Formats: sequence, structure tokens, C-alpha cells
Amino acid sequence: MFEPLQYEFFVRGLAAATLVGALCGLMGVYIVLRKMSYIGHGLSHSVFGGAVVSHVMSFNFFVGASLWGFLSAVLITLTTRKRMIGSDAAIGIITTASFALGIALISRFKTFTRSFDAALFGNILGVTEGDLLAIAAVAGATTIILLVGYKLFLFATFDPEVAQYYGVPTVWVDTMFSLILAATIVVSMQVLGVTLIAAAIVIPPVVARLLTDKFRNMTLLSTGIGAFCGLGGIYLSYYVDVSSGASVVLFSAALFVVALVYNNLRSTLGIAANRARLLSGEAGTID
Repeated sequence: MFEPLQYEFFVRGLAAATLVGALCGLMGVYIVLRKMSYIGHGLSHSVFGGAVVSHVMSFNFFVGASLWGFLSAVLITLTTRKRMIGSDAAIGIITTASFALGIALISRFKTFTRSFDAALFGNILGVTEGDLLAIAAVAGATTIILLVGYKLFLFATFDPEVAQYYGVPTVWVDTMFSLILAATIVVSMQVLGVTLIAAAIVIPPVVARLLTDKFRNMTLLSTGIGAFCGLGGIYLSYYVDVSSGASVVLFSAALFVVALVYNNLRSTLGIAANRARLLSGEAGTID
């Protein structure tokens, strides 16, 4: 179990995956409850296009990709507010166009130094100290923002129209949420890869939802489950020799199956217990 810890790259990757898993789990709660699961998938593709553009223009990777993802998210929000275009259509058009732009630039300039496979599927070998610091900074900032604006984000998540009626600045709340979501996806790219980030964002909160009905418990559980999946997934990638993003998602999916089976068993046993209680009560009445 401790054999991989002798390698410095593995320790960095382990820390990065654990932080990324916790961060994705935390953000995923709001995304799942807002019924915006598709936006995680879409924005990850959009951010990829921004990363390539940043590299071609010799701009800072993290800043450029984050701004590109943020602008994409804001554009999606503004488009869907018109009510004429559905959110799924807006996400599909804007993010796919951005991803296609990234692919076009790679094929045109052929100077994208970051491994194309690593960008798509994740690679812990490529996690640097700078990547780790960026992940820690985004995780810390996201936690602080969500804690400070806890009630605003909660209200805007469950009933945005009523929240706006009561004076909650839903536009600014959505804008801030788009910014931290874009930053989350950018720092997750090296560990999870573009194609698998959405699953890492969605699975932990869904597992947590199967285990609890309370929002606060769901948030804590989802964050912990995300961190655990990142930790377990990286260990799995070392021993099975597969990409880090794939192993994290497969580990998360296995945990989801376990939670689903547990939830079904608990429901079945609960129904059986209630039925037995009713039958015993009827028997007592007859006596």
C-alpha cells in the first residue's frame, strides 16, 4: 500500500486528486440540485478550447482557460435567459464550438506542448507543484465563497425566481458560480482530463443524495466522497496502469453502485418493517 508513496510524482498526484475530488464533490452538489449536470460536461470542453488559445497566444494557462470558461458560462446563462433557446441547446452550441476551435488550433499550429491525451483523459505524471498550488488556491477560494454566500447560493439553487423576488441578486450569484465552476474545471484538467470531469462532478453528489435528504449533510458527504474517490482512483491507476481520470471515475462509479444497492436494500427493509408493524397492529386489534 505504501510502495507508491516513495515516488514524488505519485505523492503530488495523490494530493492533487484528493483536492480535485473534494472540490468537484462540493461544486457538484449545486450543479446536481440546479439540474445542470450537462454544463459540467460542456464547460470542460469549452475550457479545453480556451487552454489551447491561451497557449497559442503565449498567455498564462490557468488565467486564460479560466476566463474562457467563465465567459462561456456567462454566455450560456445570458442565452438561456431569453427563454427562446433551451439550456441544453445553448450549452451544446457554445461549448462544442469552443472545443472545435481548440482542435482546429492544435491541428494548425502543432505547438500544444501539454500532452493531448493527458488533456483529454488526465495524467498524474504531469502534475507539477504549480498545478498543485493552483488546485489548493481554487479549492480554498471556492470553499470561502460558498461559505460566505451560503444562504444566497442555497436560495438561488432551490428557487431562483422566488429568490429574485426577495431581493437576492441572482445574476451576480450565477456569475460568481460560473467563475468558480470554470476555475474548478481548469485545475481539474490535468488530473481528470476534459472528457471525464463531468462524471467526477456529478457522481459524488448523486451518491450523497442516495444516503441523505438534508442539504448540509449532502454537501459534507459529497465533498468527502469526492476526496475519497480521488484518493482511491489514483491508487487504482498506479496498480492497474490506466489514466488517472478514468480510474477516478471508475472508482466513483463502483461506489455509486454500492450506494444504489444499499439504498434499495434500505428501502426494501423499511417497507418490510412497516408491513410487519401494520400486520402486528391488525393482529392486536383482532385479539
